[in-house]
Amino acid sequence: RCVLVTAGLFPVPVATVFMWVNTVALVHGSTSALPFSTIFTVAALYSLLACPLTVLGGILAKNYASHDFNAPTRTTKVAREIPTEVPWYRSRFVQMLISGFLPFSAIYIELHYIFASMWGHQIYTLFGILLFAFVLLIIVTSFISVALLYFQLAREDHRWWWSTFINAGMTGLFIYAYSFFYYFHRSGMSGVLQGSFYFGYMAIISFAFFLMLGSAGFHFSLVFVKHIYSRVKCD
Repeated sequence: RCVLVTAGLFPVPVATVFMWVNTVALVHGSTSALPFSTIFTVAALYSLLACPLTVLGGILAKNYASHDFNAPTRTTKVAREIPTEVPWYRSRFVQMLISGFLPFSAIYIELHYIFASMWGHQIYTLFGILLFAFVLLIIVTSFISVALLYFQLAREDHRWWWSTFINAGMTGLFIYAYSFFYYFHRSGMSGVLQGSFYFGYMAIISFAFFLMLGSAGFHFSLVFVKHIYSRVKCD
């Protein structure tokens, strides 16, 4: 099941959005529509190369990788009761807003020029600054994820796996929300064709950022959890 989810988590939404966008382009007679031969080539590459390699990696991991999670401290089989009454500023929703807004604010200025280059007529040449902004985004997202994880563990909530992944990936949702602001107030685009291309491809890009930053924040948080609990002495 994990192999199937891995193989289709990103390609399936991409294929769905692409089919919609390409269909709209064909209906409007746009030259942006890809021919059937190109679509068949991409589908064959995924079906005959990417998907089998993903299944092969899952088989190798199942047969040769270690199945035991090396917990840094002694654990019990009985789950600890999680407090239900928490302040509003420590709720899951507020944490998601904080973890998405702060990294987004670190790349907001650079994001404007990237949008202008992608969807406008400007040429982007500051690739060194772009690399710096990308590294800064990863660092800020990871540190904020760890900070929110610490507050979550401090209130005795041990269900941090998915919450950390979602918190770290919330920047992708803020990027998609910013794309609406750019479309209606900065781009000058209109119509079904331009709107389909813009919001379709921005949904793919935002989802890619969600997965990438969520994975980075989760792995950084896992290292943090292992480090702090390896210092705990249990009798």
